[in-house]
Amino acid sequence: MFGIYSFVRVTEVTFWLCCALVAYTYAGYPLLVWILSRLFGGRRSPVSTCDWPSMSVVIAAHNEESVIRDRIANLLALDYPPDKLEILIGSDGSTDRTCAIVRAFKSSRVRLLAFRSNRGKAAVLNHAVREASGEIILLSDANTRMESDAAKQLARWFSDPQVGVVCGRLVLVDLASGQNADGLYWKYETFLKRCEARLDALLGANGAIYAIRKSLYPRLPPRIAVDDFVIPLLARLASGRRIEFDPDAIAYEETPAEIRSEFNRRSRIGAGGFQSLPLLWPLLNPARGWIALSFVSHKVFRWLCPFFLVGALTASAVLSGGPLYRLALVIQVGLYAAASAGFLWPKASAGLRIAKLPVMFAAMNLALLVGFFTWAAGRQTGGWARTARAGF
Repeated sequence: MFGIYSFVRVTEVTFWLCCALVAYTYAGYPLLVWILSRLFGGRRSPVSTCDWPSMSVVIAAHNEESVIRDRIANLLALDYPPDKLEILIGSDGSTDRTCAIVRAFKSSRVRLLAFRSNRGKAAVLNHAVREASGEIILLSDANTRMESDAAKQLARWFSDPQVGVVCGRLVLVDLASGQNADGLYWKYETFLKRCEARLDALLGANGAIYAIRKSLYPRLPPRIAVDDFVIPLLARLASGRRIEFDPDAIAYEETPAEIRSEFNRRSRIGAGGFQSLPLLWPLLNPARGWIALSFVSHKVFRWLCPFFLVGALTASAVLSGGPLYRLALVIQVGLYAAASAGFLWPKASAGLRIAKLPVMFAAMNLALLVGFFTWAAGRQTGGWARTARAGF
């Protein structure tokens, strides 16, 4: 019979298992992938070329009148053969001056695809890529600025027929000072990208700057939310070609350092992650090698971490009669209280980076939890919900 003793033992196992999974996800896996990348990985270099492929820059835009003029000017200034670079702006039911601003550019290299209704980003990308004439599709955002050599840095990889997708590096810039605002979390993610790329286990791309062979572009389901995650991985599953990371292909985005501005984006990513599983589940097969490890550890466990945290908190509360678990409960409650205070009064801890850690961690996991319930309730759409990134 399942008695009190058995219940306590199960609760203890639950507590330690949940703690171990959280620790592995955020600390153990980065250490493991770094070691594996040094033991079994290799650094690949693009092949030098003077024969640049034709390229189409595709941007899906919705009410981007504040940034679209500068964005197009930045793209027209790219150091790439003008006769081999076109720019497609897909306006997704914009109700501001976005379309008028795009039409004001008299360059034959700039094309506007104006959709009257808001169809969602995935539908716009599907249509724009179909209309594109380039061999290579460079996908980016309306509020991004690229270095002049970014297109060439990406394009040179495609001399290798085994390369299907190339992801560039996004640098966050403080809106007020114009200085690099890459935060600890963003540096952490870039570190993981570098390690996973050495193992040929890179997961997805960054929507601000990545390129894909047009022939490999997968037609997206209309409601898909995390297109920059799904597109590269579907292309890899279909073709077996590599996803590369080029840290020298650089793009910039200005962003305020606000934790609250990150919440909606994280929630959308969480919902989009669960939404993508029916499409990407073959990556869970261990026979696929390192990418199966990175997909489970970097993505699936990350999406499930809110449940591990809830499990650890609940189990420690049930076991709080023991001094060890009482201490664990006090520590968890204290960290969540500090995170709540930092979230409610962000200016109080503005100068303390260490004070932002529990805020960022708790807010990110709460957002992922909200995202899960959004997905479970069937409310996740491919609509527009752009929010600013937060660096610290």
